Amino acid sequence: MSLRCGIVGLPNVGKSTLFNALSNAGAESANFPFCTIDPNVGQVAVPDLRLLNLAELAQSASVVPTSIEFVDIAGLVKGAAEGKGKGNAFLSHIREVDLILHVVRCFEDDDIIHVEGDVDPERDIAIIESELILKDLESVEKRVSNLHKQAKSGDKTFKAQFEVVDRLREHLENGNTARNFEATDDQKLVYRDLFLLSEKPVLYACNVGENDLESGTKLVEVVKKVASIFGDEVVMFCAKIEAEIAELEDEEKEMFLEELGVSSAGIDRLIHAAYAELGLITYFTVGPKEARAWTIKKGTKAPQAAGVIHTDFERGFIRAETIAYNDYDKLKTEKAAKEAGKMRQEGKEYVVVDGDVLLFRFNV
Repeated sequence: MSLRCGIVGLPNVGKSTLFNALSNAGAESANFPFCTIDPNVGQVAVPDLRLLNLAELAQSASVVPTSIEFVDIAGLVKGAAEGKGKGNAFLSHIREVDLILHVVRCFEDDDIIHVEGDVDPERDIAIIESELILKDLESVEKRVSNLHKQAKSGDKTFKAQFEVVDRLREHLENGNTARNFEATDDQKLVYRDLFLLSEKPVLYACNVGENDLESGTKLVEVVKKVASIFGDEVVMFCAKIEAEIAELEDEEKEMFLEELGVSSAGIDRLIHAAYAELGLITYFTVGPKEARAWTIKKGTKAPQAAGVIHTDFERGFIRAETIAYNDYDKLKTEKAAKEAGKMRQEGKEYVVVDGDVLLFRFNV
């Protein structure tokens, strides 16, 4: 499963610094607007201590984590939907992602320019949200116009579709996001192909100062209040510190985090929060050659989970030999788990659980 997170926000809020820390891809970062123009893309391994533990227990020759793709999208400004700051190009990049990672500046620093003149998270979030809504409105208005012409023929289907998108148009015109537009699943099919920007799930990343990582700030509380409207997740990080952590070896990294008084790096928390926001879980395959993590949607049944490895596995699915991660960790080997009755034979209706260690049996 290919998961893409688009990093968005106003210019100079720490997007590219965060991207560099995430991917070590060397995205250009500087103290002036529109430093990033073409989107940088980085493939990032998802940190999972369970995978490393399973590999050690099974003495696997290689370890293959699952990954997440981050896209560093240039800073948006007020008027982006009308093309200001090359906004039309930047907004089109957002259309291609699964999740919007909205970076919000939550620190004061006179040496770092703020495109709006001062730090105000609520206003900054509203600027980005408004530009997404305006871009969506542009797409929806075109659809309304086309369906209005088709509905004149008297066709009931076109008339019903017109009523849905016209209602959506009015909803967007009132400054509302597509995420809180009330429509049935069938009605949403009418405009699904528009890939509306303001309909995408959002994860807020608060860029705080070095001394605020543990306690947060009043500015972070403002972001949490905005995020609570949709029940969105908020994660704090310090872009400057993340850039430093990215240069350290694992042992040095642990010592550095301990000194800061935090249990994990901000980028690790961001990745896990992104997974949760999209309803994703991980299962494992383990053997002497390889220990590997696989990403699936929560609620996926065993045959479809097998299909993530190869379509033949899904087509010829017979059963899934399943061990819960905690049982594998406790009993240390597949053989011991089997002897203890902890290896289960699961069929086509089994819903895979996060952390399952699976071996698929299938017909070729």
